[in-house]
Amino acid sequence: MRPLLLLAPLGWLLLALAEAKGDAKPEDNLLVLTVATKETEGFRRFKRSGQFFNYKIQALGLGEDWNGEKGTPTGGGLKVRLLKKALEKHVDKENLVILFTDSYDVVFASGPRELLKKFRQARSQVVFSAEALIYPDRRLEAKYPAVSDGKRFLGSGGEECGPVLSFLQEQINITLDHRCRIFQNLDGALDEVVLKFEMGHVRARNLAYDTLPVLIHGNGPTKLQLNYLGNYIPRFWTFETGCAVCDEGLRSLKGIGEEALPTVLVGVFIEQPTPFLSLFFRRLLRLHYPRKQMRLFIHNHEQHHKAQVEEFLAEHGSEYQSVKLVGPEVRVANADARNMGTDLCRQDRGCTYYFSVDADVALTEPKTLRLLIEQNKNVIAPLMTRHGRLWSNFWGALSADGYYARSEDYVDIVQGRRVGVWNVPYISNIYLIKGSALRAELQQTDLFHHSRLDPDMAFGANIRQQDVFMFLTNRHSFGHLLSLDSYQTSHLHNDLWEVFSNPEDWKEKYIHENYTKALAGKLVEMPCPDVYWFPIFTETACDELVEEMEHYGQWSLGDNKDNRIQGGYENVPTIDIHMNQISFEREWHKFLVEYIAPMTEKLYPGYYTRAQFDLAFVVRYKPDEQPSLMPHHDASTFTINIALNRVGVDYEGGGCRFLRYNCSVRAPRKGWALMHPGRLTHYHEGLPTTRGTRYIAVSFVDP
Repeated sequence: MRPLLLLAPLGWLLLALAEAKGDAKPEDNLLVLTVATKETEGFRRFKRSGQFFNYKIQALGLGEDWNGEKGTPTGGGLKVRLLKKALEKHVDKENLVILFTDSYDVVFASGPRELLKKFRQARSQVVFSAEALIYPDRRLEAKYPAVSDGKRFLGSGGEECGPVLSFLQEQINITLDHRCRIFQNLDGALDEVVLKFEMGHVRARNLAYDTLPVLIHGNGPTKLQLNYLGNYIPRFWTFETGCAVCDEGLRSLKGIGEEALPTVLVGVFIEQPTPFLSLFFRRLLRLHYPRKQMRLFIHNHEQHHKAQVEEFLAEHGSEYQSVKLVGPEVRVANADARNMGTDLCRQDRGCTYYFSVDADVALTEPKTLRLLIEQNKNVIAPLMTRHGRLWSNFWGALSADGYYARSEDYVDIVQGRRVGVWNVPYISNIYLIKGSALRAELQQTDLFHHSRLDPDMAFGANIRQQDVFMFLTNRHSFGHLLSLDSYQTSHLHNDLWEVFSNPEDWKEKYIHENYTKALAGKLVEMPCPDVYWFPIFTETACDELVEEMEHYGQWSLGDNKDNRIQGGYENVPTIDIHMNQISFEREWHKFLVEYIAPMTEKLYPGYYTRAQFDLAFVVRYKPDEQPSLMPHHDASTFTINIALNRVGVDYEGGGCRFLRYNCSVRAPRKGWALMHPGRLTHYHEGLPTTRGTRYIAVSFVDP
């Protein structure tokens, strides 16, 4: 008796039925045959899914030339020849059931027991996969019998089975799996297939026939959809944590000495005016990876950032193994610069990884590089999103024309409700590539040009074209993407204006590191009755605000018409520049609402403020200009005075005396806010500045 066959022209499935004898389990007599000439990532995924369900798999043709002889059709009949040869070895094994299937674009969704049960229920000696489309020759449609229920046509690629069928057809009964009980070809059937989450496992379900297929095939143009399904099948899903099994192929860096860690070429790309570049470089320095094992390639397209880049390299460039800078004067296009980066790694056998990072990436997890390396993928990116938005650095699916389409799980991945390592069709902004992949599967030198696509889309298209999988991990909080939409370059310190667009980065750069402690009731001092003192600004915030005012330069007295701002008047004139004179009043109000209002409501219980103001300005005191301020009441419910430079270093003297209480604050700390009531109780005067120049940011809140 010949072995019975199950053919999946998933291309195929060929299955042969026989009864197990003795104590043998039926699944012990199942052999999976497939043809794979090279170990692609798709083939490795197929093998992993088979191993997960305990299939015995034999790969035919590994290492052989798929293209065959010149003038022969694609594959040169290799698949059929290898199958015939393999079948001849098993012709006398009566109890053997053979499954023949493609592998590059196939995953198992269940185990041998279910597959054999469904095969027996088919009551045929050979079962082929079926689909609703006929390909490649539609002229054969009339030769297919009509079916009342299910898919009518032999799975695409089935025409290759002709020689095998002639080998079998006179002796055996052959049928198609019309209702996708065993095989699910995705081409023409995407609307029928959904994921079913149940009992900690995931299955693909065919809604049209209410069946649970055992093998899923991404035939035709549906390969990317198979990649999406492959994120879940056959992974065990832990609903408590929302994490799929994502530790396949991990390599640990624990216990490896710094000098033995793999060499990484870091490619930095500054392709447009970008806020918080100083923070970008600071975060780069925070990476937990030895700089002597890192090489640096920087492409700076922007003259605006030239000084910042050169300052960073002058201070830290020698700490890296090597540095290459391509500045704005060279005028290298975005795609060409990115090709230069990958080429530097590709051509250097010592380059184990290439880590590409755009300047609009806020990389806040210092262990990012190690975490990505440990995932052991050819191409992998950490999830990055924009603050408060669903915008991210990956796509979960593609439209028919290769552009963005939202996948079913996109929002869940972005928001962290599903956590894992995901096979995705597009990544950008930040990713890690193995040097070995650049020298093999991705050895083509141009990864960033493709038709009329932008460099990032061209990169994704070229990677997919080489059948290399791109992965994204959201297993950790890696950071976020900056918003560049409203970034201005017309100011001296443009980052000050980013409090709306990039609030997290604005806070990191400008809000004192101990502000949160002050808000929790720590580090708040009361030097005079109802006068509170707490940290609010960083040194950088103080310096940049002073420099911005001096850059504007139009200092004027408080009784000058320029200071009649929004209908408000200063009771006592000062040498000052108002926030609206530098077009900063909207940003200043946002600062007051976000950081001053919470402190006010905590320190003055029962009072709630909208942080409205008529007057907000930076005042300047000099011994030979205006050294002090006469006693007065502020036109406010409460007043904020923030010291912008350092007593004893930048100036001598100064301070504030509250006459009603005969109490003075004489040594204001740089970056600390002095908050006190305005009208009625806290009549006060500015004490004389005796040397240097003193700067204070003043706000009369709720006039």
